Amino acid sequence: MKGIKFLILTPLLAMLFGCSPKLTHFTSDLQETNNWTFEDMQQIQFYLSKDITLYRAMSNSDAKIRDGKITMVDGKKVEEIVIESGTPGVLVFSPKSDRMAVSFENGNDKRYLMFGPSSQAGDKYVLLAKEWKRKKGEITYEGKTYYTNSESAYAALMVDLKRNRSIKVKKRTANGRTL
Repeated sequence: MKGIKFLILTPLLAMLFGCSPKLTHFTSDLQETNNWTFEDMQQIQFYLSKDITLYRAMSNSDAKIRDGKITMVDGKKVEEIVIESGTPGVLVFSPKSDRMAVSFENGNDKRYLMFGPSSQAGDKYVLLAKEWKRKKGEITYEGKTYYTNSESAYAALMVDLKRNRSIKVKKRTANGRTL
């Protein structure tokens, strides 16, 4: 009986893991190799490699918190937004050829994080901050200043190459037709 269960479960597990996404770090080389344009990249589903936690001190005038949560740190109110590893995101815009604004939340294109290639991380597109100092990064999110810890500095964008390969567009140019 155990042998029969094993014979039935083995193919089922293989199918399950065979269908799961094979995520690869997004790099400049990957983009160049596949010759992806901005429009192509807007069709790519990005994923986050590591958790990112954003936080900011709350003043008394910040009465409403719609998303995120409020915690108390050293007697102060702190708003915290967590974007977990594996969260899907989409390219919103690209201010430079090597910068990408990726949104991980529905309904508001102002909720994005900036990513760019890092030579220290093997040219992976990692989280960018205005400034990294004293193990903390300053990030603008939804027009407000948030902070994140240094562990988030190596949170990188990932893509499912198997799925994205099927997106390739075959292009040709017609030369015209004469008599």
